Amino acid sequence: MASAQKTDNAPAERKANPFKSFITGGFGGICNVLSGHPLDTIKVRLQTMPRPAPGEKPLYSGTLDCATKTIRNEGVRGLYKGMSAPLTGVAPIFAMCFAGYALGKRLQQRGEDSKLTYPQIFVAGSFSGLFSTFIMAPGERIKVLLQTQGIGPGGEKKYTGMIDCAGKLYKEGGLRSVFKGSCATMLRERQVKLESRIKNQELRNL
Repeated sequence: MASAQKTDNAPAERKANPFKSFITGGFGGICNVLSGHPLDTIKVRLQTMPRPAPGEKPLYSGTLDCATKTIRNEGVRGLYKGMSAPLTGVAPIFAMCFAGYALGKRLQQRGEDSKLTYPQIFVAGSFSGLFSTFIMAPGERIKVLLQTQGIGPGGEKKYTGMIDCAGKLYKEGGLRSVFKGSCATMLRERQVKLESRIKNQELRNL
């Protein structure tokens, strides 16, 4: 009941503009990749490192050890391995995410300054997750393959870069191979976007 009253008392919003949201979302996506990719690389390497044999030490003992060994063996550029895929993917992902949310809002707004209820924000958030999945799923798959290749003794480097990886995936199994894991990605992104949009609206209504 209290939530409903807050929504009713919330100031009216200007009608959503999908184009402006697309531009601002894309710029935000680029900044997100540049600042967060090194930690993402470390996370993926820790998650996918080979299991040590009995009596052997693991390849990495933790986050700091993984970062140190990566820089020592591959230089600082090693932390940015596979960044081309998310950089060319995350900017459009954020752009589509913001544009999808703005479109979902615009389709439900009746007037120039109409405000949305929480169920309507829920629907708009669904648009956000669905739009971004079409770019995010293949980008995530390529990024992980590039980040994990060549790790450990005798590790094979199968791909030379983002384009090479995408081409080989397509040759191996067509679009199904490129978009492998899309359903799980869509369910994850839909839920994340729904929760973030609703929480954002709650904060704005305080």
